[in-house]
Amino acid sequence: MADIKVEDNNVIKNHSVKKRKLDDGAEEKQPNIHSTIEDLSSFKLEKILNNNTRSKIVCLQGTFSDADGAGLVILEKYAFEEENLKSNSDYFSTSSCLKKVFHNDIYGNYEYYPVTQLNSIKATIIHPATEKHIEKYSIQNPYIVDETPDIYESIVSPFIIKEQFDLQWVYNILEHKSEVERVVYEDPDPVNGFLLLPDLKWNGTTLDTLYLLAIVNDRNIKSLRDLQGEHLPLLKNIYNKGCKTIEEKYGIAKSQLRIYLHYQPSFYHLHVHFTYLKHEAPGILAERAHLLSNVISNIELVADYYKKVTIPFVVRETDKLFKVLEEKDILKKSSLKV
Repeated sequence: MADIKVEDNNVIKNHSVKKRKLDDGAEEKQPNIHSTIEDLSSFKLEKILNNNTRSKIVCLQGTFSDADGAGLVILEKYAFEEENLKSNSDYFSTSSCLKKVFHNDIYGNYEYYPVTQLNSIKATIIHPATEKHIEKYSIQNPYIVDETPDIYESIVSPFIIKEQFDLQWVYNILEHKSEVERVVYEDPDPVNGFLLLPDLKWNGTTLDTLYLLAIVNDRNIKSLRDLQGEHLPLLKNIYNKGCKTIEEKYGIAKSQLRIYLHYQPSFYHLHVHFTYLKHEAPGILAERAHLLSNVISNIELVADYYKKVTIPFVVRETDKLFKVLEEKDILKKSSLKV
């Protein structure tokens, strides 16, 4: 048994982490690290996959010394919370520290060190991480594919069925086996119902970066391509009840929400994104985001609209799908390197 001391300003806590032992006395490695991890001392960095200076996110690949398999650690700077920006805030106290870099006349440049509680970093840990996870978080050359219905049916759809991410984590949410306390709304109807909960990219408190996800109960709808006239009640239900819930709980009106679907999505179980309009969330660009109101309107005009239309989407150079499309002469690898 190992004692770990965690220091948080003036508070010191002792945590005990138990490790299972094999018959020969050796410690058994864990299938994943989420049940015991208290800090990142066991993480051994192997590679920086992506360091995005604009969004203040870094994606790291490595291993954990007490568990098998690759691990990913994604670190992200939090946005400022307005409730912490008041005159009596710890931002403006003797507990903070300023270090002058230089000053010139009325302008001064400083490094500022607030108290620990105001300087936290969001950490997302994926363990064990698959090659698909590693590819997803790596910086790569992107390409746009104009996906015709024929390309979808003959190439993309079979690829999705064969290669998609494991959806067990989604089913765990729908079956109330995990993240139950995070659900902010549920309609249990098996056809038109859904769950609404904060996206992993949102801390759940900073309204300026509000980001929620509606996950449908119907497990037969993979993506935008599957949507038809029969799904209009589901889509309208998500739109109306999602907006109503967000306004009641967070005070943000429907007219201030960006409500959209991704194509291609990051996982193939239909879900809808709700973000605050002034938040520049990942994946809101024209080549990926499809506004839910437009999707509803298109299907009202032509019931099988998304079976007939060409839909552009982005694929990255190390994606397996890129290699398949390259073999079919649909894409050609760029000579430019990232």
